Amino acid sequence: MRKYILMVSRYLLLVSITIQSHAQNPLIRDQYSADPSARVFGDRVYVYPSHDILATEGRGRVGWFCMEDYHVFSSANLTDWTDHGMIVQQNKVPWVKPDSYSMWAPDCIYRNGKYYFYFPSTPKDTSYARGFTVGVAIANKPEGPFVPQPAPILHVRGIDPNVFIDKDGQAYLYWSQGNIYCAKLKENMVELASDPVVLEALPNKGLKEGPYLFERNGTYYLTYPHVENKTERLEYAIGKKPLGPFKITGVIMDESPTGCWTNHHSIIQFKNQWYLFYHHNDYSPTFDKARSIRADSLFFNTDGTIQKVTPTYRGIGVTNANTQIQIDRYSRLSDKGASISFLDTASKFQGWKTVLEAAGAWVQYNSVDFGKKKPKSVTVRALSPAGGRLQIRVQGIDGPVLAEIPIAAGNEWQLVKASLLQFKPGLQNLFVISKDNNQIAIDWTSFE
Repeated sequence: MRKYILMVSRYLLLVSITIQSHAQNPLIRDQYSADPSARVFGDRVYVYPSHDILATEGRGRVGWFCMEDYHVFSSANLTDWTDHGMIVQQNKVPWVKPDSYSMWAPDCIYRNGKYYFYFPSTPKDTSYARGFTVGVAIANKPEGPFVPQPAPILHVRGIDPNVFIDKDGQAYLYWSQGNIYCAKLKENMVELASDPVVLEALPNKGLKEGPYLFERNGTYYLTYPHVENKTERLEYAIGKKPLGPFKITGVIMDESPTGCWTNHHSIIQFKNQWYLFYHHNDYSPTFDKARSIRADSLFFNTDGTIQKVTPTYRGIGVTNANTQIQIDRYSRLSDKGASISFLDTASKFQGWKTVLEAAGAWVQYNSVDFGKKKPKSVTVRALSPAGGRLQIRVQGIDGPVLAEIPIAAGNEWQLVKASLLQFKPGLQNLFVISKDNNQIAIDWTSFE
């Protein structure tokens, strides 16, 4: 067993290569990701999602969810996200059925100097459970390396583990299997300390899954995806204890407007602001088993109820003016003459472009940090078959003009640089506006 643990540790250490991702929704730009479990450890936010891949013949079930491993991502500013690499892989876990591609929604928690990563999968020994059960991997750091335990947690049958540690130190494990279940955990965090119970007074009609419990001002919020109609929406119930009783209270996020069947989430407070992490099928609009994680700000009413969150492309975090500002992750678009599409439909991870095709059409991108020192120029990556002219403003569509940018006619992408006419320091909302009726596609803009 010791030899096996050392082998796994070395393997996971080798694959933990740091890669930078960037802000806006979706948060992760080079792979599919879903079911984000966000946690604040120290001065960073760590997100533990599941990892969707596309099934092929002999590799999962074609047309269904297919997941073989987990990554962990972290950020100190909610703008720059680091991929710490793969932390658990299905065929490196002793109890998981090989090549089962069933590494579904996970969670992670810190206790007594260790990080405990909980994940569901299909066991090769059905005496543990028929269907799914939940196992644990343990690490000394939030990014790993994680060492899977040799066996799953006994008496847990289901998916979507979520762990909560109350103020008195008692830990609870929540999971779903038709109903939402909960049991106390022992101090060692790998064994149940009580029999599982069904959490009552939740919706009886339609699927409910993906529990995530948090506490705020003495109120316990049990949040969960629920199929009220045809697709999942995020709902919550409140109680005075981790085991309830709970009272159904409201909706956190409505069903996907584009029909993504699932949603799965977590809620954290970081630097005095609450955030909702969730997923959508941004990179796979016609196939909702290939999803991508997102985040948006969350707010409470004075009575403690949660204000409904409207999904955005802009997401969270502040964008530095000297980076490539992906304005297609917009805050607002003009009603006419502005649209968003993929740069390359055959390679969707390349991202999107903003298309302006009417005089006065505009795109707004909020929270750009210009700092205190005036940039010398602005660069736009653009394409315009007939040529055109862009204007960049801040504060509003009639606000101060930072630059006028002529775009030469051509069928190839070009980098166009223009001098700044004036400068506004600090945090600004950015507006890119078309000044004629010719079509102009914009990939990004940056101030230098």
